[in-house]
Amino acid sequence: MLSTDQITDSHSLLNAKEGEAGASRRTALKAALSVGYAAAAMPIMAQTAIRTSTEGLRAGEFSFEVNGFKVPAYFAAPAGQTNLPVVLVVQEIFGLHEYIADVARRFAKAGFLAVAPDMFARQGDARSYTDIPKLQAEIVSKVPDAQVMADLDGATQWALANGGDARKVNITGFCWGGRVVWLYAQQRPIHAGVAWYGRLVGNSSPMTPRHPLEGAAELKAPVLGLYGGADTGIPVSTVDQMKAALTQAGSQGNRAAAQSRFVVYPDAPHAFHADYRASYRPAPAADGFGQAVAWLRNPQQS
Repeated sequence: MLSTDQITDSHSLLNAKEGEAGASRRTALKAALSVGYAAAAMPIMAQTAIRTSTEGLRAGEFSFEVNGFKVPAYFAAPAGQTNLPVVLVVQEIFGLHEYIADVARRFAKAGFLAVAPDMFARQGDARSYTDIPKLQAEIVSKVPDAQVMADLDGATQWALANGGDARKVNITGFCWGGRVVWLYAQQRPIHAGVAWYGRLVGNSSPMTPRHPLEGAAELKAPVLGLYGGADTGIPVSTVDQMKAALTQAGSQGNRAAAQSRFVVYPDAPHAFHADYRASYRPAPAADGFGQAVAWLRNPQQS
């Protein structure tokens, strides 16, 4: 768990007045959230299967500063409550749009302070792309892991200054964000993580020097992995590799590795939770979200 010694005062990072560039980013974020969906996420359904209201919540767009850059973000939390468990919500490759904002509201309805930062804001607007290979080449591949970790730290600092409990900082993420969950739980002493179909292996590069399998023995927080047995992009064999690595790390005294576990939904494809896409599968999505909430509340009893 993060201690106050490990967290700098986020008020020193937040400025009351944003510059023109920061204001433009917030305007773009608000527009994207109101429109709803990333164009790149085709094919999409007419609307999301789940629409979560803000009734009983405080929610909206904001920004926080990291290394001189104002990171746009969305948050949702139960109204009038403090000392809330925190969950960082990490996007897919399609950026921070209405689906991710709705996921944040779902966690808020379950009692969490949910914060979803726009992880690609420095590199560009992922929502403007309709060609996935071009999106990967022009934005996603240019996002260094070090930047991602720093931005998540900044989101955490903001959350702790706005009603979050430092003892219960959690993270969840989808696809691209699922890989990030594993990495963050390997590098930060958080409470718990839930990785939705995140890549576990890959080729190293200056931007992505390590992948989750390589850091299994360094896990600092227990992670629940939710994966699809029919995912053609993330073979179940890589899940089995990660299970074996975690078992070995657990046998050598890594408690977080020993506690971590996987749920594989046999017939579910990749992105089975993305309820604005044709890949959506209601039953595993609902079961997975229920398991995620229980895990983040108390991984030792899930």
